[in-house]
Amino acid sequence: MKLKKKERPCIRSAAGNDYTLMGKLWIEGREGTFLGHGRIALLERIKQYGSISEAARSMEMSYRHAWALLENMNRQARLPLIETAIGGEKGGGTRLTETGEKAIAFFKELDKKFERFLSMEAKRFDF
Repeated sequence: MKLKKKERPCIRSAAGNDYTLMGKLWIEGREGTFLGHGRIALLERIKQYGSISEAARSMEMSYRHAWALLENMNRQARLPLIETAIGGEKGGGTRLTETGEKAIAFFKELDKKFERFLSMEAKRFDF
């Protein structure tokens, strides 16, 4: 299901005078997108559920796609963002590393700054 621009949480906008400034924030790495709103949401869901399959299901995403995104982020990061455990008595699971926690916090702070920037610049835009 494709969301309209107004419904997409990754699109930031700020209205001023007769115009609306719009933008989308993401971080590029060696292999393309490293972090963006969707990837951050996936990391947050892994923190919440402790499972890639549950995180993917909650986002209506295939396990395979979620796994590919997570592998890509881990490859591009200096330190892994997630760690997985296989099977065992209590079953496997996935958890965020300290680096993963920091990545979420950094991106959210950066996104707030980006939103403030758009708001400030929208007030100045007067053509």
